[in-house]
Amino acid sequence: MRPAARRYRRGVHRYRFLLSRQWVILTLVAIALIPTMIRLGFWQQHRYEERTARNDLVSAALHAEPVPVERLTSPGHAVTRAEKYRTVTATGTFETAKEVVVRRRTNADGEVGFHVLTPFVLDDGKVLLVNRGWVPADGAQTAFPKIPAPPAGRTTVTGRLMADETTSASGIKNVEGLPDRQIMLINSEEEARRLGVRVLGGYIQQTAPDPKGGSPEQISDPGSEDAPLNYAYMIQWWLFAAAVPVGWWFLVRREIRDQEEAAAQQQPEEPEPATV
Repeated sequence: MRPAARRYRRGVHRYRFLLSRQWVILTLVAIALIPTMIRLGFWQQHRYEERTARNDLVSAALHAEPVPVERLTSPGHAVTRAEKYRTVTATGTFETAKEVVVRRRTNADGEVGFHVLTPFVLDDGKVLLVNRGWVPADGAQTAFPKIPAPPAGRTTVTGRLMADETTSASGIKNVEGLPDRQIMLINSEEEARRLGVRVLGGYIQQTAPDPKGGSPEQISDPGSEDAPLNYAYMIQWWLFAAAVPVGWWFLVRREIRDQEEAAAQQQPEEPEPATV
């Protein structure tokens, strides 16, 4: 047999172990992992871009100049992403007799209580829903809490414009049969039906004037989402994808080395030449 043919057969024999059941499974798993990790990296890239865009949008809205609320919303209007968190102002009168509380809301410390939703009657008769902040439950969630009164008379309020809450967007189930003056979701259409008046779309989270007596507690700024973490995960998944074939080849080379060492140990030692 020619030397080249012998080297070829010897080389093929060295890699025959790749046809074993264990190595076939390992190779298939490696092949499946590479595209999976690449796709996960692209998913994290999408999340990074999505969160970055959201952070930019929120930052731009929070730093924009305040505008009258009726410049951005009207009865039946659905607040858009670009309008959400915009600082708006309104002048009118709080109507505490028709005030309600929103159940199962937490403050900055994670305590469960209520948000206070007070109708704010504008000068033209339309109503703006104002989330005045958070109050503790004061015992059972079924009892209406003690709520500090808002400023009396004609007042100018400032707040962040928010979109109507829905079950699909928030994940909060709109439970029926709640105690009197308690709701689960802040929704301008539902409040318009309850109040029997024209209600501006969405609502505002009040930021001024500051509440007196420390309660209701103001709702904190929305803050920013951790987009750099998604970027780090994106790089991590792609590094994992690149490491799979490298690790597979390292295992193959180690298997060949182990087989060669085992074969060398099994070869009989040559007898020493006889001495005269």
